[in-house]
Amino acid sequence: MSGRRIVVLKGGRSLERQVSLTSGARVQDALERLGHEVHGLDVGHDLVARLREIAPDAAFIALHGSDGENGTIQELLEILGIPYTGSGVGACVRCSDKVLAKHAMVDAGLPTPDFLSFNETAFKELGAAEALPAVEERLGFPLVVKPADQGSALGLKFAGTAADVPAALVAAFSYSEKVVLERFVPGRDLAVSILDGRALPVVEAIPLDEDGYDFAARYTIGRTRFACPAELDEDTTARAQELALAVHELLGCRHFSRVDLMCDAETGALTVLEANVIPGMTETSLLPQAADAAGMDFDALVGTMLGLALGD
Repeated sequence: MSGRRIVVLKGGRSLERQVSLTSGARVQDALERLGHEVHGLDVGHDLVARLREIAPDAAFIALHGSDGENGTIQELLEILGIPYTGSGVGACVRCSDKVLAKHAMVDAGLPTPDFLSFNETAFKELGAAEALPAVEERLGFPLVVKPADQGSALGLKFAGTAADVPAALVAAFSYSEKVVLERFVPGRDLAVSILDGRALPVVEAIPLDEDGYDFAARYTIGRTRFACPAELDEDTTARAQELALAVHELLGCRHFSRVDLMCDAETGALTVLEANVIPGMTETSLLPQAADAAGMDFDALVGTMLGLALGD
């Protein structure tokens, strides 16, 4: 693939701005080493004008958060006729809405933890708070409470008892108008990245403190240990990879994705938490670690992701 003019879309206005800037900077460096003419764009109100001015051969999307992951930027790029990395609009819509994705998994018979979802209107105007006692009956405790449309573990809280739920909901609603209450699965936190139709080695995130794998643990070097390949038996590894591929295909993803799973500590059963269309590309991100374990260094990974967008 000879040198092309590539824009790297990064930054933006979401709460994941700093992670996106870090991902984008690493991607830019790799693309330059690969011999491309690279333009980094911090996404803002002048994006369309800048894209028309640069007239890139393709866009590498390193934009985390809602605009980069919910189909907004993808639809804009399609209108402008610019090829781009990662999944199309429909898959982005399905994956960015955790409730939509989980219902799709349930309908397809793929395992995902039991859940309930409320939007802010239900609480403010329809008295949904009165239904909270039924949550314990339906899901049990502890629960995971999280925004329906944020990534990077932003706004995720654990509720050990019914008394913890209101504060966890307040925290989650500060990030989104819709919140998921999900049965907590104690066990091992796994991720399977998909690249060009194949599942890469499984990564396990092992928090080094008892607060769990939250936003800070994910992006602070030294807060979490990563095992890749994860120390799993062959059967569990194969099942995790098969399940991730099934979710990738079910939600209509293309080129690459990352599927997060839990392995139940008691039964070894695997359940799918979510799928991510714009996996991080930072030093602690899981897709680059998985690619490395498969024998593909960071530059080769970035080159492959771009090649898929260009059809090379």
